[in-house]
Amino acid sequence: MLAALTAFAITSAARLLTGARALWLGSTAQPTQRLYYANHSSHGDFVLLWASLPPELRKTTRPVAGADYWQKPGMRSFLINRVFNGVLVDRERKEEGANPLQAMLDALDGGDSLIIFPEGTRNLSDEPLLPFKSGLYHLAQQRPQVELVPVWIANLNRVMPKGRALPLPLLCTLSFGAAVEPIEGEGKEAFLERARNALLALAPEEA
Repeated sequence: MLAALTAFAITSAARLLTGARALWLGSTAQPTQRLYYANHSSHGDFVLLWASLPPELRKTTRPVAGADYWQKPGMRSFLINRVFNGVLVDRERKEEGANPLQAMLDALDGGDSLIIFPEGTRNLSDEPLLPFKSGLYHLAQQRPQVELVPVWIANLNRVMPKGRALPLPLLCTLSFGAAVEPIEGEGKEAFLERARNALLALAPEEA
């Protein structure tokens, strides 16, 4: 009950504070297993993307997050495990030889959809989008039945800029694009560039 009430409070607050609008430009909100991949400029990115999904999709859509940050005892652990049902990955590679994608593959095999940020870290540069890490490619190769849907998050870094305790009143939009279709025989670099361009194409001119 507490987790459900917390989830409701978070989704309501996220929409109220950011004025978030979900724009389904190339795909529709339907219960298809997907890997939503987005640009990453704020700690609030996955919260807003998750909150922008219809309730029936949120139940089976899990954000991917770093275990080193979220598994510390207290509120963070409660939120990521009980509210968001996140998929935690070991970014520090403590276990030698462990597959860093295994937790995500297990979640996909269980029928869940995922939210990931292929830049690998928050983009605090002047570039609109950092180069993608290889994880997106390997997930697409190993689970080709899962749709890859790009999502551009616009203005969240301006709504919640670093160092401010209170958000600024600025409209935030999430643009959901068309799924990136697999191409047989496509190499890693070509795939990552194509996926990156599909995401950049959703960015507004001022982003």
